[in-house]
Amino acid sequence: MTAEPTTAHSSRWPVPPQDGYTVDDLFTLPDLPPHTELIDGSLVFVSPQRDFHSTMIDLLVTGLRSTAPPEVKVRREMTVVLDRRNGPEPDVSVVRTEAVTGPDVTRYQAADVLLAVEVVSPDSEARDREAKPHKYATAGIPHFWLVEMTGTDQHPVVRVYELDPVTKAYALTGIHHDRLKTGVPFPVDLDISAEALKEL
Repeated sequence: MTAEPTTAHSSRWPVPPQDGYTVDDLFTLPDLPPHTELIDGSLVFVSPQRDFHSTMIDLLVTGLRSTAPPEVKVRREMTVVLDRRNGPEPDVSVVRTEAVTGPDVTRYQAADVLLAVEVVSPDSEARDREAKPHKYATAGIPHFWLVEMTGTDQHPVVRVYELDPVTKAYALTGIHHDRLKTGVPFPVDLDISAEALKEL
């Protein structure tokens, strides 16, 4: 009796090119999971979302849209092209209205983004706190918000940053616990309390 020949397991994961992927690859590789990001030429796959992450995005998008002026649009989870090797997907973006050219748009250029927001997840803490803010600042995005869950009552905290044109880095301009009130990139006054989040 002869043994059946064994076949090597073939991976369905794409083999990265020697110098890493480009933004064009991000939009042409088949069968990538939803919300795949490109950071420094590497594909980053997103873990399943927690309820805090999803509802916080909803809270921010709804609130921002309620006061956004006509010259901007609020978008969730859309790729922003920073350069040819970086195409992150901020949880929320405020973009110039003229950049929204139709329903088939799949990405925005950094020059069209006024605000990028990241809601921190356990699997993305380092990227959201360190890598992405640095890249957003380098690309010239003028405003950045970092949203985290904190405290024993698990309430949201929003840290608001503004780009310093001299250092080309973000400077912290406020830490908001129950109410997010700021004048940039347009006047914003949002209830971000734990109670507001639970109502969604």
